[in-house]
Amino acid sequence: MRRKNVKPQIIEKVGFDFNWSEKKVWKLKIPESSMPIKSLEWHFDIPFWDKQDGCYDLTPKQVLAKPMLYSAEYRRIMHADLRHPIDVMRNKRRWLILDGLHRLVKAKTLGMSYVKVRKIPRSAIPKILV
Repeated sequence: MRRKNVKPQIIEKVGFDFNWSEKKVWKLKIPESSMPIKSLEWHFDIPFWDKQDGCYDLTPKQVLAKPMLYSAEYRRIMHADLRHPIDVMRNKRRWLILDGLHRLVKAKTLGMSYVKVRKIPRSAIPKILV
């Protein structure tokens, strides 16, 4: 079970140094654009997900390497709806995914090179904070 508001250092270090509401992000009126998956693939090495009874201890790369072992997370990936864009924000010199990691992993799995994104400006942070 995930401990509320406890993030491992690696996640804060890579740029997730504020807490936001996905629902507030979804409400923002931001146009869609396209982005190469390669610019977001670094997320695959960070433990954003949880193993059974774990907390921030599973990376997208691990799920892709052993989909049968992590079948629940793999199912979430494969059920992700690619009609929705991935919400990203530039922070600490790279694009961070605010919402849409499962969609990104699915797009990569399907062999796509580009994904639809909404580039959320840093000026929107006060509007999306929890």
